[in-house]
Amino acid sequence: MDNRDYVSELALMISSIKEEKRKDFISKYNARAHNPTVVFGLSIYLGVLGVDRFVLGQVLLGILKIITCLFGVGLVWYFVDLFLVASAARKRNIEIASDLANDFKN
Repeated sequence: MDNRDYVSELALMISSIKEEKRKDFISKYNARAHNPTVVFGLSIYLGVLGVDRFVLGQVLLGILKIITCLFGVGLVWYFVDLFLVASAARKRNIEIASDLANDFKN
């Protein structure tokens, strides 16, 4: 998911919430969301250990990344993840926003 799609989808969710509940939604979203730039930085420095995937809640992928790195195959995965992890963070943030929006619509 690129940044333009991410921002437009997030804006659409925010606009669907009643105006008096938007501040609460935004504060709860900001508390739970992951900054894609920070996740990318984690991927650069600790991605070999799968920390980036653990932060995104993808525990199984994090464990698999650690195991494959022990056998040397994980370095390929590490470099591929440098291109994928920011998009994965945006997708996770949309999931978080969607869950919160459903709570605030009721």
